[in-house]
Amino acid sequence: MRTGTLAVQLYSVIDALVADRPSTLARLAGLGYRHVEPFALGMWNTPPDELAASARALRADLDAVGLGVSSVHIAVSAGSQASAIETCRVLGTDTAFVPIPWLVDGFDERALETRDGVRAFADRLNAAVRELAGAGIRLGYHNHHFEWARLPDGARAFDVLWEMLDPEILAEVDVYWAAVAGQDPAEVLERLGERAVTAHLKDGPAEPDAPQTPIGTGDVDIPAALRAGTHLRWHITEIDRTEADRFELLAANRQALLEGGLTTP
Repeated sequence: MRTGTLAVQLYSVIDALVADRPSTLARLAGLGYRHVEPFALGMWNTPPDELAASARALRADLDAVGLGVSSVHIAVSAGSQASAIETCRVLGTDTAFVPIPWLVDGFDERALETRDGVRAFADRLNAAVRELAGAGIRLGYHNHHFEWARLPDGARAFDVLWEMLDPEILAEVDVYWAAVAGQDPAEVLERLGERAVTAHLKDGPAEPDAPQTPIGTGDVDIPAALRAGTHLRWHITEIDRTEADRFELLAANRQALLEGGLTTP
């Protein structure tokens, strides 16, 4: 089975990053991680100079411990995407994902509750992907579980969204949140096909507010998902909530994926 490359989403250790970013990044590198995926460095209305300064400071800290960047989460404005382009260039990645609707100018958690809302949201991403593509940046969308809610006409917002999105828009499939929504992550990856280029990997009871546990101890069939996603470029470990030590859980997840032959370091 062809495997993608392992990375870690920095949101997993957000509290530690706020307390001491250089030491936190060094600790992730010490666990054996070679690449990270930064979470959004600001909102869609964060001043461009502030975003650029944040990206440069993070890049310097990553360089100090030898960490590369797989992809990055960004915000999308209603106007120019110059800030997003600069963020990607500074961090050294050509792939960016919108991780949640309220990081897009003019949208919030209600964005995907109606067909018209889905269409407006898709139109905004479609406009952004064209500008980003002109700068050599690929744009994608990252799911949680609410995208599979039923619209008033009975269709699922997730399906309608991907029908309306520009074919150039990529998918970052969070296998855990897909399972929380009652979906089979392997089927989701198969349906998205080559549009899915990264996956967020975590395990647990697959319930919205449940703490996550080491890969292989929960209800998410990650090996099956990765067998269906042999086209994935990146395998990104992440923790949203847990009762375990976050660094110990990230170490356990890395070990499970490598020992299972599911990823490459």
